[in-house]
Amino acid sequence: MRIALLTEGGYPYPGGDSVVWCDRLVRGLGGHEFEVYALGRGERQREGAWPPLPDNVRRVRTAPLWGPAPGAAGRRDGRREGRRGGYGRRARRRFGEHFAELVAAVCAEPGDEGAAPQADRFAGGLHGLADLARDHGGLPAALRSEQAVRLLESACRAPGALRAVRAAAPVDLLTVTEQFERLLRPLSADWYDERGLAAVDVCHAVGGGPAALPGLLARRLFGTPLLVTEYGVRLREHYLTSAAHAVAPDAVGAPVRALLASFHARLAHEAYRRAELITPGNTHVRRWQVRCGADRDRLRTVYPGMDASPFAGIEEDGGQERPEPLLVWVGRIEPAKDLVCLLHAFAEVRRTVPGARLLIAERADGPGPAPGRDPEAQAYLAHCRALAAQLFPDEAADLHGVGDNPVCFARIGDPEVPRLSDAYAAADVAVLSSVVEGFPVPLVEAMLSGRATVSTDVGAVCEAIGGTGLVVPPRNPRALAAACTALLGDPARRARLGAAARARALELFTTEQNLTAFRGIYLELLSHRPETDEPLAGTRPFSHPPEAHLPGRWASTTGRGAADAGPGGRSVRGPSWAHTTSGGTAVPVGAPAGPPRERR
Repeated sequence: MRIALLTEGGYPYPGGDSVVWCDRLVRGLGGHEFEVYALGRGERQREGAWPPLPDNVRRVRTAPLWGPAPGAAGRRDGRREGRRGGYGRRARRRFGEHFAELVAAVCAEPGDEGAAPQADRFAGGLHGLADLARDHGGLPAALRSEQAVRLLESACRAPGALRAVRAAAPVDLLTVTEQFERLLRPLSADWYDERGLAAVDVCHAVGGGPAALPGLLARRLFGTPLLVTEYGVRLREHYLTSAAHAVAPDAVGAPVRALLASFHARLAHEAYRRAELITPGNTHVRRWQVRCGADRDRLRTVYPGMDASPFAGIEEDGGQERPEPLLVWVGRIEPAKDLVCLLHAFAEVRRTVPGARLLIAERADGPGPAPGRDPEAQAYLAHCRALAAQLFPDEAADLHGVGDNPVCFARIGDPEVPRLSDAYAAADVAVLSSVVEGFPVPLVEAMLSGRATVSTDVGAVCEAIGGTGLVVPPRNPRALAAACTALLGDPARRARLGAAARARALELFTTEQNLTAFRGIYLELLSHRPETDEPLAGTRPFSHPPEAHLPGRWASTTGRGAADAGPGGRSVRGPSWAHTTSGGTAVPVGAPAGPPRERR
């Protein structure tokens, strides 16, 4: 089976979203062929900037969602092209009609459906622009033209538009059209032919954002089934990023944020509405998808698979109390992980358990080399180190000893923590202090290691632990400290919770469970796909009916023979060739095979 894996800012680039899960999926389903259609988000995600891929990845095709539009540098007469969009009169009229439909749906109030549902207007404009891009070689110039800006301005000023967009200034309109051009670049890609998405059996989109655009077009053009998998809701991520940028010194205006949020919401709704099947990674994601318009009947929860082998050799907690118990936190150091709360909570723990220590182990996901920290993460790490030095001055055992801080910052792979499993093996209690979390991967790793956990109630934490750990409210250092102290003072309880956590993780969150689920889903989607009369149809699985392999006069084995066969195996579309007796002679179905036999 040939599967198109549609990603945005993730696989095959190292350090991107869902890169670990995608890599396990591709390597685990070695009997299938994968083609990766990747959308890059930044400078580091360039063509070819990925580690070696498995042999069953036949091809990787990329399209950047950053930087100048492809081919913009080689265009001539840029001023005229910027005004007219690079099209002739008829093409500009077509662009105006379709883009006006798209932005009218984006600018409309969510509850104002009008004469035609806004979802249908958005879909009509989107597919109309895709047809225009295939006929005229792309959309970038048109989307950055003066015509696009004027159409967007008219939609913002129209009755029933969002309140936040009515006062959009020219600079806001220019910013939004530039963003639309980047987000809609998949419509202009040369992926929609027999050498691309027309030849695949299933389109698997990792997210309901721009990554789903190629899948939507392939479904409309070729009838290719679309599968959408989300372990973190792309729309929710956009809302959180937009809220964080709203307070930045160089923040864009409220009209820009409102228009982009509305576009992402409309796109997610269209992806959920058209997908044959949607596989959320947990109930938290499932609730978001239902609120965004997903049909409950097409939702099927599939937990992300974790490789349990690195943690299999870790012995379970023996229930023994140690003089220097260790709390371990593992993850990416960023503000959403709320290490400030963890450090203040650890200060409370030290008052009750003076010998307690804390290990903060930074990890870098992905099959390739660890990416460098971005400036925001670097600044947050420096702030956390300074806070730890302030809360815990270096302690010495006597007047002549050397001070030692009870908080250790390390990175997985450093001499202090050579492997990820070493961090969990040394832990008495694993801690998760996040204020924002999708599926808690470090928490499941701690469960696989047989360690008791203390977590904040965010994202899918409660669903993951299922009663095998302690949960406290986020941003509450006192509650976090009380839970950690309770487990450190009760070794027998730690041992019971750790054993139950490991049993639950092995039952629900292993790679084998995930691969089995998707192997069955791929076959299910392919078996429900209607056959076509295209030449590619004869090479697809299930295109030959089972009776074609038996001797006798049966329906045609090509095209739609099985579906068109009438009573007695005769084709209702006229003569077609089929296998007959063991002599190997082919006769047309419906033709006389010999003298009639006498009935008895």
